[in-house]
Amino acid sequence: MNCSNIPKDTRSYVKHYSDSKFWGKVKILGKNVIRPALLLYYVMKSPDVPLNIKIAISGALGYLILPSDLIPDIIPFAGYTDDVSALWAVIKMCDTYVTAEIKAQVETKLNDILGGF
Repeated sequence: MNCSNIPKDTRSYVKHYSDSKFWGKVKILGKNVIRPALLLYYVMKSPDVPLNIKIAISGALGYLILPSDLIPDIIPFAGYTDDVSALWAVIKMCDTYVTAEIKAQVETKLNDILGGF
């Protein structure tokens, strides 16, 4: 790789790049956003969860889907920080409804979605 046109302060990172490391990082980042969203999705589908919790979950998932929010999603990396924060706040509200079965559903779905990376 020709590094002459790369700024000197970033050249040292070039030696750490590989396709497998890149896709591994994408998988980790993806799971950090997708896992809490799936967790809330499956909790919301549970018949044992009260309506007020389901409404809070719907709000958090709606905020995730909404493209124009506090920090626009098109901003790299930072764009999803507010979305993930909203998800985690609601997860804390409903953690008593997170069962082993729901956790298993989340992991199965994550593997379906990101298993190919």
